[in-house]
Amino acid sequence: MSGDPLRTLASELRGFAAERDWERFHTPKNLAMALAAEAGEVLELFQWLTPEEAAALSDGPRAGEVADELADVLLYLVRLADVCDVDLTEAAAAKLARNARRFPPERVRGRADQPPLEDDDGAG
Repeated sequence: MSGDPLRTLASELRGFAAERDWERFHTPKNLAMALAAEAGEVLELFQWLTPEEAAALSDGPRAGEVADELADVLLYLVRLADVCDVDLTEAAAAKLARNARRFPPERVRGRADQPPLEDDDGAG
């Protein structure tokens, strides 16, 4: 893939759906539900594992399953963003910039419980 890989992937997914006459099924609601289901399948892989077992999962015999489920999440996310006309690269960059302002390192370093700054807009 050349250029923006996410745009290229979105274009490939658009063509994939068109070739199969699936566009009518690829509504935002259906794609969001499919995305959530695939994210659940990722969770299922890690369910009941110790932190050490979970950390080693992608290096062991189930590594292919982890890769497949993560790929499914990515594919549905990219397709949903395309259908909703969201540029994921731009949206992610904007969100990262907002998070950098909301969570300055000197205030939150090493803490998972640190609330955002008081002037936060609440758009988590």
